[in-house]
Amino acid sequence: MIESLQDALSQAPSDRVIEFSDNTFVVDAALIGELLHVPATSVPILMREGRITSVCERGTGQDEGEFRLTFFYRSRRARLITDSTGRLLRRSAIDFGDRPMPDALHRATG
Repeated sequence: MIESLQDALSQAPSDRVIEFSDNTFVVDAALIGELLHVPATSVPILMREGRITSVCERGTGQDEGEFRLTFFYRSRRARLITDSTGRLLRRSAIDFGDRPMPDALHRATG
């Protein structure tokens, strides 16, 4: 089930900033937890265990200068779109319910 745009954007996107540090993104665990429906304190643990996985994509063409960060946990996918300064432009979350997500999305990366 796709969450309504109002629910997914309950807080203005520009209120949150994603930090860049040493060529990596630093995202507040509270934001990831909110979108994946897990407590913020569990986010780092689940990431270390490889149960929350992520993908980062750099925009090209009309999306040049933007980044899409996607996080996966169980049947949920959370997406964050940021500009090159780390300003959060858009965010969304989708729950695939009983539909299985591909195994590749649940493997630890790196």
